[in-house]
Amino acid sequence: MTEGLHPPLQHTAHPHEPKEDDLEKLRKWQEARLERKLRGEYESAVFHLAELVNQNLETSLSVTSVHVDGATNTRKSFLGWLIQPWLARHTDDRASKSNNLQGALYTARGISHILQETDLFHSVDAKIQRSRDHLAREGDVDIVVTTREKGRFYLKTATEFGNNEGSVSVTGRVRNIFGGAEFLEGHYSAGTKTRRSFHGLLSLPLSPSLRTTGQLSLFSQERDFSSFASCSEISHGLKVAVNSNWGVHGVHEVAYQAVLRHINNLAPSASVSIREHAGQTIKTSISHSWTKDTRDDKLAASRGYYGKLFQELAGLSGDVSFYKAEVESQISRRLVPGMSLSLAARSGFLKALTGPSHFADRFQLGGPLSLRSFKANSMGPRDGVDSLGGDIYWSTGVSLVSDIPRKPHWPIKSHIFVNAGRLNAMDETKGLSENLIGCLTKPSISAGVGLIYRFDPVRVEVNFGVPLVASKSDGLVLAWSSCKSFVFGSPCQI
Repeated sequence: MTEGLHPPLQHTAHPHEPKEDDLEKLRKWQEARLERKLRGEYESAVFHLAELVNQNLETSLSVTSVHVDGATNTRKSFLGWLIQPWLARHTDDRASKSNNLQGALYTARGISHILQETDLFHSVDAKIQRSRDHLAREGDVDIVVTTREKGRFYLKTATEFGNNEGSVSVTGRVRNIFGGAEFLEGHYSAGTKTRRSFHGLLSLPLSPSLRTTGQLSLFSQERDFSSFASCSEISHGLKVAVNSNWGVHGVHEVAYQAVLRHINNLAPSASVSIREHAGQTIKTSISHSWTKDTRDDKLAASRGYYGKLFQELAGLSGDVSFYKAEVESQISRRLVPGMSLSLAARSGFLKALTGPSHFADRFQLGGPLSLRSFKANSMGPRDGVDSLGGDIYWSTGVSLVSDIPRKPHWPIKSHIFVNAGRLNAMDETKGLSENLIGCLTKPSISAGVGLIYRFDPVRVEVNFGVPLVASKSDGLVLAWSSCKSFVFGSPCQI
């Protein structure tokens, strides 16, 4: 009977020995149980701590000193400059009865926040402890801030494509160079249109709130204008600026600038108008700008608005004298889920105070960043093959952006757009109102459809558009056009 049997006939393992799958389930159960226990203990501890603090908010406490640990590369005088307003605010509020635990917590939070705003530290942790002073009285406490500083040196190389131009660049930055949150940055790039460019910037805080900063910059660049004018421009300049961030009221900048410009490298076919502006000129000017931005995304906003106002007065010294103003705005609204409407508008006015305006100071219009389906910087007055720029312009655009059907998670969006605008030279024989009416009533218009690819920090547009209305002097781009903005880089921080 048993000769045909081939053992083993059943599982020979001990019946209570757990299987491998059972061990894995048991391990996960134990981990989940431990996690729930720790979470419960943590939540209970936080609840009891919050209850303890709330019950003692009126306990009399006096902050006698602040200690900052870990800030080895930052000057003590600078730290004191930042902290003193918060410490003075606490000690001077005895009449309002804020010299208590609540006031100490508020002071510790304010000091921690202002140190984080310097962008010098990876981490900032503040705690309140009994005063270290041997002569301390009952209720005297110290605020001890433990910090970990960021690396001081930063280097990035990048390859950029945008606005029909390609370039390679190197950016270097030294943080906290003198121990007072100063930043020294240098940027060098070489490209197809901007052949060479250098920009050096020194920035430092001017107020303990860090809302006001001073900037000193040196710059030099060589730009190729041959795509719309038969010349190139070399400029070297100095700029001194003061920036003030007013929070919800926007950012203001007041600046002084001195620039040496040189229109050179004229092509044999250069027009008489371009030749008249060839050579060197010096511009010195003061300027003011105001900017406010509440958009949820700077490249593909679905809500919020952006506004900028720029004014410049030149003629303190140098060869040119003019008043220049420019305003720019954008507003975006979500219409329904997956669809938003964006409206953008820009306008500028240039008034030469002595003689005609200079080519280097005039506005240029046209291209994927202003009016699609028109060549870059090709609109307005012309002399032969050269676009001369203008003194007054406006442009606006409406874009309806929507998700790809059934693919709302894709970074590719579709859009329909309409652009309109015009660039004119000021006619001195007419009044300002006549020049404005003439510019507004004769717009150039284009419309089209396209795709937008959004992947931070990249935005690419591929559009099919046609000019609907155009002037004889406008340069046109028929059929396919594109607006690209790429940044490829390899940053490293030490």
